[in-house]
Amino acid sequence: MLYHLSFRVEYDAEMGQPGLFAIWAEEAAVALGAKSAGVVVDLWKVVGERRVFVVVNVESPDALDQILFDLPIMKKMGHLVQVEVKALRRYEDFAADVKARL
Repeated sequence: MLYHLSFRVEYDAEMGQPGLFAIWAEEAAVALGAKSAGVVVDLWKVVGERRVFVVVNVESPDALDQILFDLPIMKKMGHLVQVEVKALRRYEDFAADVKARL
C-alpha cells in the first residue's frame, strides 16, 4: 500500500537549532536507508520550511503506524512533529476502474 506522508517539524528553545539538526541528521540516515531498502519510494524537503514529504510502500496501516512510532525523530521529539497521512491509489488502477465503468 502506498501512503503520502507530510511531516511538519518544530523545535523548542531548549533544544535549539543544533539539537534539531542532530536529530534530523539521524532521521535522514534512517530515511535514506529505508529508501535504499524500497520502503520509501521517494522523499523531498520543502525549501525554506521544516517540512518533508515522503511516499512509502508498506503492507498495511498497522505496519506504517509501527514504522512511525520507531522513527528517531518521533522517539526523541514526537511531540514537536505533526504527520499527515494519506493513502494513495496508483493512477493506472484508477484509470482502469474508470474505463470499466463506461
